[in-house]
Amino acid sequence: MAELVIELTGVNKYFGEVHANKNIAFAVTKGSIHGIIGENGAGKSTLMSILYGYYQADSGSIRLNGQEVRIRNSRDAIARGIGMVHQHFMLVDTFTVLENIVLGAEQGVALGRSLDAARQHLATLNRDYGLQVDPDAIVGELGVGAQQRVEILKTLYRGADVLILDEPTAVLTPQEADDLFRILRLLKAQGKTVLLITHKLREVLEITDAVTVMRAGEIVGNVVTSEVSKEDLANLMVGRKVNLQLDKHAAAPGAVVLQVRNLSLTDERGVKLLDDISFDLHEGEIVGVAGVSGNGQSELLEILSGMREASAGSIMLRGQPLDALCTRGEPRAAAYRRLGIAHVPEDRSREGLVKDFASYENAILGYHNDARLQRGWLFNRKAIIARCQHFIEEFDVRPANAFRRSGLFSGGNQQKLILAREIDADPQLMLIGQPTRGVDIGAIEFLHQRLMDLRNSGKALLLVSVELDEILALSDRIIVMNGGRISGELPATQATATELGLLMGGHNEPAK
Repeated sequence: MAELVIELTGVNKYFGEVHANKNIAFAVTKGSIHGIIGENGAGKSTLMSILYGYYQADSGSIRLNGQEVRIRNSRDAIARGIGMVHQHFMLVDTFTVLENIVLGAEQGVALGRSLDAARQHLATLNRDYGLQVDPDAIVGELGVGAQQRVEILKTLYRGADVLILDEPTAVLTPQEADDLFRILRLLKAQGKTVLLITHKLREVLEITDAVTVMRAGEIVGNVVTSEVSKEDLANLMVGRKVNLQLDKHAAAPGAVVLQVRNLSLTDERGVKLLDDISFDLHEGEIVGVAGVSGNGQSELLEILSGMREASAGSIMLRGQPLDALCTRGEPRAAAYRRLGIAHVPEDRSREGLVKDFASYENAILGYHNDARLQRGWLFNRKAIIARCQHFIEEFDVRPANAFRRSGLFSGGNQQKLILAREIDADPQLMLIGQPTRGVDIGAIEFLHQRLMDLRNSGKALLLVSVELDEILALSDRIIVMNGGRISGELPATQATATELGLLMGGHNEPAK
């Protein structure tokens, strides 16, 4: 019988009236890669936070290597051989790799002696696991893939036998993800145990040995990976049959809606964030913008939506200079919306809605001058509430409450509200940033189909996403950005994840 490293029995966790983890029971085999998947709010992160000592369970037990333990905090977890690599790296950018790894684990007051001992230990870890990290490199100058390897080194340096990885491929190119999986397989071969929290079902099937599926705070499945399909896992997560195949026919592009020529942006420090960006966008097509976060995609969306002014270049809307169509004194972003440019921002919490507002109030943000919502000098509150109720019904927002504070909705339901608001304006151009970031698979299915419906109705869509599967599924043409420049453009029908990954990494030669 396989040796168990982790056993959870009857684990419950409450946050006020919210029952976040309900009578959780599952076990993890030593020397395996175990996936933890589920919808938003399913309780995955809460459960892993209990295992890592961030939270204390209200009831239940944890057994580690056959012995019942109480993990009071993260220091206690580390002492027991449990390490965690967070989605947002816990590194000091101005420190070297070596300094980051030693930080918090210094051996006495003689820092030089700690660094010397750490350097020798890191050389062994680098060799054993093929991590290929320069101990003297400044962390802030490393790519995200290398920074992630530093985080893994930190956990190994502290003696972790169990590693928890939270959405580890969210910011990686496909090639970097492949390299991570190589490292995870080496860890497994060395007897380490990996717990992998992810929403990417393809990766779950590729790398894990077993999968625990959570829904609404409960475990609804503990399965052997080789015995299930992507569809099986999706259906378990959502609790119904999920259609993973998007209904997409060939595009029939019409007139040019947007022309971008030689667009550049230099910030106040003199750093060039966008460099000579040029492309066209037609009616009835989706142009996807692929790239690792931080390569200019966000700045491009900000300029095209009127939130930011370009340093150079031109933007034409149906053959006319965009800024020339704005009224003097009118805020640029408001003018762009009036001209038919809708915007679903990348950061919905900061730029898409006001979390303290009720959903009916957020349903008119950016469109409060709409005559349909006015009664003389005042808002027509009845019409605004009715409008929001229509959005809720059409987009299946849950719970169906127009008066509910927007910050209390899940990420997927917040995204549905924002998308409903922008689609209702009947725009000619839709700018969409990270449409399914932090959104569960059931909502992804719905949102993707609505975007495809827009494209089929003749709208022009510019889609920015770090999810290559999403870019490949939705786009008709794909633009790849690296270092603020366009590193390649190709039809979606000819694109592969490998080729896009190379372009995202700045390699302009096509894949062999």
